[in-house]
Amino acid sequence: MAAPSRPAAPERRAGLATRAEHHRYGMIAWVSGIYDQPELYELACAYRDIPAEVTALQAWCARHHKGHVRAVLELAAGPAEHAREFARRGVRATALDRSPAMCGYAAAQAKSAGVALDVIEGDMRDFRVSAADGEPVPFDLAITMLNSLCHLFTLDDLVRHLAAVRAQLAPGGLYIAELAHPADFFAAEPRTSNRWVVDADGVHADVHWGGKGDRIDPLTQVTREHMSITATARDGTIRTVSDVVPNRFWTLTEVTAAIALAGPALAGTALANTGTAASGGFGGTAASGGFDLVATYGDFDAATPLDAPAAWRMILILQAAGTG
Repeated sequence: MAAPSRPAAPERRAGLATRAEHHRYGMIAWVSGIYDQPELYELACAYRDIPAEVTALQAWCARHHKGHVRAVLELAAGPAEHAREFARRGVRATALDRSPAMCGYAAAQAKSAGVALDVIEGDMRDFRVSAADGEPVPFDLAITMLNSLCHLFTLDDLVRHLAAVRAQLAPGGLYIAELAHPADFFAAEPRTSNRWVVDADGVHADVHWGGKGDRIDPLTQVTREHMSITATARDGTIRTVSDVVPNRFWTLTEVTAAIALAGPALAGTALANTGTAASGGFGGTAASGGFDLVATYGDFDAATPLDAPAAWRMILILQAAGTG
C-alpha cells in the first residue's frame, strides 16, 4: 500500500462532527492539514508492521554494519514509530521532524510508553545533533522511512540532506532510506494502492492518498497528491482531514548522483573542518568522505531484490565511506 509520509503546509478548517450531524447537514466539518494531525496520520499508517520493519532494519545492520548499533536517528520521523520501537529495544533513539505537532506527539507517545526518546524539531536538509559540550552526537544508524525523501524537491536539497546525515554518522555507520518504488511511476500498474482502510483501537479509517487526477509534473517530478482520512469512532464521532500534499519522485540513478555529490559538498562544511573530525574524536574520517551504496532491497526482507516483480519499495542502504 502507499505510505503516507509527505509533509505540507496546508490551510484547512477545523472541527468535529458526529454521525448524526453528518446526516443532518450532509457534510463533515474539516480539520487542519494532515501534518497537524499526528494521531490521524499514525492511524493511516497502522497497516504497517513497525516491529517487523525494525527487525528487518536490525538484520541489515548486522549484515552491513561492523559494530553494534547503539544509537539511531530517525529523520522526517513524524510520529517516530520506528525510533520508538528502537528505544523499546534498548537502542538510544533520536527523532527529528520539522513539524511541531509531530514532535510533540512523538515525545508524548514515548513518555506514555515509558521509553527514552530524544525529539528534535529541525530541517532534514540542515541539522546538527549536538551533545551538551557542543560536539556532534555520533549515530551508528540513520533512517528515513515511509518515502519521506519525497519532501526534498530538488537535487540540491537531497545533496544537502545526505551531507548532513553523513556528518552525523559514526565510522562505518549506515543510512537506510525507504522510498517509493520506481515502478509506481514507470510500470503499467503501480505496486501500491492509493486507497485502503484501517481498523485500530476501535476506530475505522478510510484513507485516500492520491487521486486519479493527480499528475506528476514532467519537469520537476513533483506530484500534488490529494489525500483524505476519515476516521469514525465507536460512538459515531467522525474526524476527517483533507489535504493537497506535494511530493517529489526520485529515481535510483538520481539518488546515486546525489550520493556522489554529497562527499564534496560535505568537505566544504564547517563540521568537516572542526577539530572533532580532524582529530578522530568523532571517528576520524567521519565527516571527510561521502557514502557508498552497499545494498538495495524491494521489501523489508533480504529475499526481495529491487528488480523483483514483488518489490514494492526502494530501500537503499548507504554506508559512511572510508571508515569501515
